[in-house]
Amino acid sequence: MILITGGAGYIGSHCALEMTRAGYDCVVLDNLSEGHAKAVQTDRFCRSDLADIDETREVFKQYPVEAVIHFAASCYVGESAVNPQKYYRNNVVNTLNLLQAMIENDVKKIVFSSTCATYGNPEYTPIDEKHPQNPINTYGKTKLMIETILEDFDSAYGLKYMALRYFNASGADNQANIGESHNPETHLIPLVLEVAAGKRELIKIFGDDYDTPDGTCIRDYIHVNDLSTAHRLALEKLFSGADSNFYNLGTGKGVSVKEVIDISGHVTGKTIRKEIVQRRPGDPPVLFADNKKAKLDLGWSPEYNEINDIISTAWNWEQNRQY
Repeated sequence: MILITGGAGYIGSHCALEMTRAGYDCVVLDNLSEGHAKAVQTDRFCRSDLADIDETREVFKQYPVEAVIHFAASCYVGESAVNPQKYYRNNVVNTLNLLQAMIENDVKKIVFSSTCATYGNPEYTPIDEKHPQNPINTYGKTKLMIETILEDFDSAYGLKYMALRYFNASGADNQANIGESHNPETHLIPLVLEVAAGKRELIKIFGDDYDTPDGTCIRDYIHVNDLSTAHRLALEKLFSGADSNFYNLGTGKGVSVKEVIDISGHVTGKTIRKEIVQRRPGDPPVLFADNKKAKLDLGWSPEYNEINDIISTAWNWEQNRQY
């Protein structure tokens, strides 16, 4: 039995779908503070909160958990700056509760949802796993703290982990009618598609004077199904006896903000109104992954390599969304 924390959220629900499609028995744990009941892709669902360690222990008593895939966390960079207490509690303290319950029940395998935000401002691109980790926001700091905790738990208790540092999760599964649904929404592709759907007047471009070909920031957009496949492969690597490790998950190429907007207009057949506004502090011009380590070690390779295909799946979700 695989326990998926945060399995009612965007990436967690897609990972639960991937795991069940691959034949694994899974149970989802989520408090639904940011997730959606309609997104749960398993028959077994525990509406539970990692903040309550006794509730968490009950899940391990109820189900024969062999391993954990851990998504449950707060994930808004801006919010983390103004409400750091929430992030240190939800992300770090709650993870400690989860790890305590795991150790008490002799569960020694975990795949952790980390982030490229642990790297901070890039010293070079593409970013590989040897790049220094110097997060510049509270969200990234909490994820790096958890990576450090996992390293210590490996040394002390033999808990084996895979930390997956992914770049810009995007897209949706076309067959299951699950997709990206945040409140508030902060990610570029869904915001652009809300303009196309008539739900939003325009999309703001935060600066068009960066040192990039078209002046806008460049990012690495990785399809959520490809992320989910990587989580399954990482868990299977642990089951095969592999040691703890960490991997970047991205396509290995960048797409600019203007390119995303232009391609979204082409995919949807809609006019995307846009407005150039002031830069946001802390936005690096270029950010994309070196994914060779994940390809080599995990046998993973993204299927959605073209931004057109990623946006098409997101647009299908936007037109048919149920939550």
